[in-house]
Amino acid sequence: MFSSWCRNASALRNNTRNACSFFTDIVRIVEVGPRDGLQNIRKVLPTETKIELINRLSQTGLRSVEVTSFVSPKWVPQMADSAEVYQGVEKNPNVEYSVLVPNLKGLDKALKLGVKEVVLFTAASETFNQKNINCSIAESLKNCKEITKICKEKKIKARAVISCIAGCPYEGEIKPVNVANVAEALLDMGCYEVGLGDTIGVATPKKMAHLFEELKKMTGGDVWRFAVHCHDTYGQAIANIYECLRQGIRVFDSSVAGLGGCPYAPGASGNVSTEDLVYLLHGEGFETGVDLDKLIQVGQFISEQIPSTNHSKAGSAVLAKLNRQCN
Repeated sequence: MFSSWCRNASALRNNTRNACSFFTDIVRIVEVGPRDGLQNIRKVLPTETKIELINRLSQTGLRSVEVTSFVSPKWVPQMADSAEVYQGVEKNPNVEYSVLVPNLKGLDKALKLGVKEVVLFTAASETFNQKNINCSIAESLKNCKEITKICKEKKIKARAVISCIAGCPYEGEIKPVNVANVAEALLDMGCYEVGLGDTIGVATPKKMAHLFEELKKMTGGDVWRFAVHCHDTYGQAIANIYECLRQGIRVFDSSVAGLGGCPYAPGASGNVSTEDLVYLLHGEGFETGVDLDKLIQVGQFISEQIPSTNHSKAGSAVLAKLNRQCN
């Protein structure tokens, strides 16, 4: 039985590489730890710690870092110092630094700081959208359209993320066609990329495959303008990412040390850890430009600063091995 399993696993790996042979072997990782990872931590971290985290991440070879969000500090106290954090970061010319903006007020703050890329968000669930940003999907898309219009005029890149692409804590399973409709609207209004967020981590590879069937109907088969944002609540993030690689996805959001969660999704754990994602990608022969050893040290740094458990399995394994060697 075990030998049969090994043959099947090997065949799947070969099929994945063959299916993706006409795509690039370069994968872009969007590090969302400084924003999505920290926003749910109860202890408000010092501004200097956040800046140091981002500066350290900037030296690992990552090319995209989501720095902070310009949301109301009343709702997300951890982001109250967003302007100070963005201004304090030592901008690496090889790194793109983005910020999340919920509305025109947030965009105005970002523009005053000279931000070059903003991230918009909505959901594929009406109830989640109401709980999260107090408006319907249609209203949130109208808001996104107003933001992207200004971004075009100012020559600023606009990226979008859709929450609850597989399931919602209030509505249950989400139909792929609902996700495709929202994604189509965001692409049509000018977002250069749309992230597909499994906010509560309920997706499985089969569900991801069904989702991409619907998305490919909408795009005519193209997936190059999509990214995937997996949470690991049910331990399915790496398996889902593997399926998404097979589907042709080459951009993934992740959070160093597996930090994260969602205040509107009770029980949802953090994003897939960047360390685990890099370990998978390098093992499968993909190029990321990321130095895994440096990244692991950053994950340990921020885990100690919070303090919290380091949720990266790859990071924890490497650090344990180093500790054994030292002892």
